[in-house]
Amino acid sequence: MVTGEIAQKMQNAFVGNAITEPRRRLLLVAYSFPPVGGAGVQRPVKWVKNLGQFGWNVTVLTPENPSVPTRDDSLFPDIPEDVLIVRARTWEPDYQSKQAMLDKIGAAREGLLNRAKAGAKKLVRHAAKLALQPDPQILWVPSAIRAARKVLSEMQHDAILVTAPAYSSFFIGTSLKRQFKLPLVMDFRDEWDLSGRYLENAQRDNFSRMVQARMQRYVLRRADAVVATTHASTANLAEKLSRLNRSNIKAVTVFNGFDAGDFSRDKLESAMLSADNMPTPTHFRLLYTGTLWNLTTIEPLVAAILQLEKTVPELVATLELVCVGRKTPEQIAILERLRNFGCRLKLIDYCTHAEVLGWLQSANALCLLLSDVPGAERVVPAKLFEYLAIRRDILAIMPKGEAADIVKRFFPAGHCAPNDIDAIASWLKNRLSGEISANAEQIASGDIDEFNRVSQTGRLAGLLNEVTQQHTSQSAHQSAST
Repeated sequence: MVTGEIAQKMQNAFVGNAITEPRRRLLLVAYSFPPVGGAGVQRPVKWVKNLGQFGWNVTVLTPENPSVPTRDDSLFPDIPEDVLIVRARTWEPDYQSKQAMLDKIGAAREGLLNRAKAGAKKLVRHAAKLALQPDPQILWVPSAIRAARKVLSEMQHDAILVTAPAYSSFFIGTSLKRQFKLPLVMDFRDEWDLSGRYLENAQRDNFSRMVQARMQRYVLRRADAVVATTHASTANLAEKLSRLNRSNIKAVTVFNGFDAGDFSRDKLESAMLSADNMPTPTHFRLLYTGTLWNLTTIEPLVAAILQLEKTVPELVATLELVCVGRKTPEQIAILERLRNFGCRLKLIDYCTHAEVLGWLQSANALCLLLSDVPGAERVVPAKLFEYLAIRRDILAIMPKGEAADIVKRFFPAGHCAPNDIDAIASWLKNRLSGEISANAEQIASGDIDEFNRVSQTGRLAGLLNEVTQQHTSQSAHQSAST
C-alpha cells in the first residue's frame, strides 16, 4: 500500500519535473511484474524502464503475494528509482495449491470410497473453476481496486494502462475509469480467445466460453484504446471493436521487442560466466528457450532428428539440443525419445532472464516453435526479437504467419512448416555438416531497430498522449457546454 508520506514524495517529484517540461503520470496495472518471472513480465518492465524518456512517470499496481510458479529478481535493476510501486494483496491460494485445485485428476483406481472421494474432489474443483471467471486472479481484483483508489485520490494521474493476462485485471481498469474519469488503454499481451483455447488450465466448457465472451465485449466497450503484440492480433481486436460499433477506438500494435542494453558486451560476458553455459567445440548447440507445451510442441524437431539418425548418425552425434524453460509432461516424453540415440540432450528448468541471455550467447543456432493450430498465424513469440538481437542462426518451425514473415526477412532459409520433417532434417544436416551457415552476426543494428524496446515504448507513449489529449478536449467541451 502507499503511505501518505510516499505519495507526497512522489507528488513533489512530479511537480519538480513539471517545472522544466510538462509530464504526465500513468497507472500501469500489471499482475506480472517483478519479482514474478516469465516472458510476460518483460513487457511491462521495459515500458516502465523507458516511458520516462517520453514524458511519462509511472505508478505500477501489482500483487503483493502473486500466485505464480517462477521468480526473477534479475529484472529489478531495470525499474527506475522514481517508479512508484503499489502492491495489493491477492486472496488467491499459493501456486501449488492453485494447481492442485485446477489439475485434472482421474478417479482413484481402486475402492468405491476412494472413487467417491475423487469424484467429490473433482466436482469441487470444477465448481471452483466455474466460479473464478475469467481466471483465478479475479481474487486479486477487490484489493487492487481499493489500493488504486487510494493512490489515485492522493496523486494526479492522467491515464490507466492495463496489461493482460490476467484478463480479470481489465475489470480493475474499468472500475477505476468509471470512478476517476481517466482514459483507459487495454494491452492484450495474448489474445483472450487464443488463451482460452490453448492454455493448459483454460476453462473450455461452453458455459465458460459464453461468460468470457461477454466479459471481453464488456471491457472492450469501455476501452479508450487497445494494444496488441502483432499486426494480425491488432486487426482481430479492431474487428471486435467494429462489431461493437466502436470503430472509432484506436487499435495499435506494440511489439514486445528487445532491449539493446541486455545485449551489451559487458552484460553478455557476465551472463556467460556460468560454466554450464560454455559450449563444447565438438558439438553444434541448438537452443530453445521458453515453455514447451501444446502451442509450442517440439515433436517436429524430434521427428527430424530421429529421421536424420537413420541416415547420418555421425552428424546427429555432433548435435547438442538444449531446452531451457518449463516443459509439460507430454513434451518431456517427446524429448526423452532422443535419449537412446547419439544426440546430446540437455534439459534446463526455468532460468532468470539474465541466465537466459548467457544461454543465448552460447548457442550456435536458436529454435523457434509454433504449433500448426488455428490462430497461431497471429502469434509472434516474444523471444523472436531477442533471437534477432543476439545475432544467431534461427530455425523457425511454425506455420505461415506474422512470425514466419519476420524470420524470413532475416533468415530466408530458416523457416520450416511443422509438418515438413524433411525440410527440418535438411536444415539440420546442412548446419551440422558445415555445408551451409547463416551470417547472422552480419545483421546490422539498423536492420532490427524497429523492434528495439525504446522504439516500441515510443509507440505506446504516442498512443497514451493521443488518448489523454482526446480525453482533455472532450472534458473541456463538456464543461463548456454545461
